[in-house]
Amino acid sequence: DDIDRAYFAVFDGHGGVDAANYSATHLHVNVGLHEEIVKNPAEALKCSFQKTDEMFLFKAKREKLRSGTTGVSALIVGNKLHIAWLGDSQIMLVQQGKAVTLMEPHKPERE
Repeated sequence: DDIDRAYFAVFDGHGGVDAANYSATHLHVNVGLHEEIVKNPAEALKCSFQKTDEMFLFKAKREKLRSGTTGVSALIVGNKLHIAWLGDSQIMLVQQGKAVTLMEPHKPERE
């Protein structure tokens, strides 16, 4: 279609780089191929995070990998920004020099 889209992501591996590298290689593909990418980009991001996790868990079990990752992604569709994150990764938007809160950070003391 003629809608501009941009995707950005950062992954922080824990216990090694396998999960982070796998996510960096596969998450954007899963997002791009998701059936809801055009109508519901937020749902496509959520489902793609889950699918990528399931895919890596299968690979990790098969290959006895023990790493994990946190991650944050941004998908810009036209003039809308969709974000998704897992673990303690955070995202910040600065608009006209001021921070805009997009998420509540994952903290142990948070309910």
